[in-house]
Amino acid sequence: MKILIINGPNLNLLGTREPQIYGTSNFENYLGELRQEFKEINIDYLQSNHEGDLIDALQIAADKVDAVILNAAAYSHTSIALADTVKAIQTPVVEVHISNIFARESFRHHSYLSAVCKASLSGFGLRGYAMAIYYLKHENN
Repeated sequence: MKILIINGPNLNLLGTREPQIYGTSNFENYLGELRQEFKEINIDYLQSNHEGDLIDALQIAADKVDAVILNAAAYSHTSIALADTVKAIQTPVVEVHISNIFARESFRHHSYLSAVCKASLSGFGLRGYAMAIYYLKHENN
């Protein structure tokens, strides 16, 4: 199984950005842990602060991976274009948010992606990615 994790804007700052919300670990270190935990799964990773890059990555991934884990960050709450892309591809996409978006500012309570993703996880910290992989691994069997 091959999974692509796509992280959106400002997630390259994990470990230093608002540690009281996002924790003190950077994603690259956590990615190593994920790869150790799920050795039987090929996990690729992309992070971009640019909406078009995320759209391009989803479109390209549609033919190259079995599933996508998408943390579109702030674009989740603003990007109809990303939602349209997820809806247009056949590859299952699981939405992940590190923080509980429903416990934050009201503008974060709505995600354009949730309705078009196979599943959505919010508020489990970085472990949300592992939960998404576990779900995808067992959903496909």
